[in-house]
Amino acid sequence: MGPASRYMKETREAMLDYETEELAALRFSIILTARWEACDDQDQQQRAELRADLSLLRRHYSDKIDELAMTFGVSEAMKAKDKVERTVVVPRDMKPQSISREEGVSSEESGDTSFGL
Repeated sequence: MGPASRYMKETREAMLDYETEELAALRFSIILTARWEACDDQDQQQRAELRADLSLLRRHYSDKIDELAMTFGVSEAMKAKDKVERTVVVPRDMKPQSISREEGVSSEESGDTSFGL
């Protein structure tokens, strides 16, 4: 194995690790959002929003697995999926924060990119 092929292998492994971390972040978000949606403290409007978010997250998760399969092969994608589903956990005591509608949303959360200028 020459220097170029070693570099390509290391780059491929780093890319797979990065993509697997993104998959893990999506899995974490799915678990947390599902838990919040099931929480008795949520009103019907918040639950509907959380259900919509959950549906979108699940679609992104599935798309990410497909992307992994197309880039790294089905075997690697399934290994990454299995690893993520075995290792990603959300602490049971993690509860949603109560955000009243009157409270302002920070510019980061609202998508405002003016940075207060």
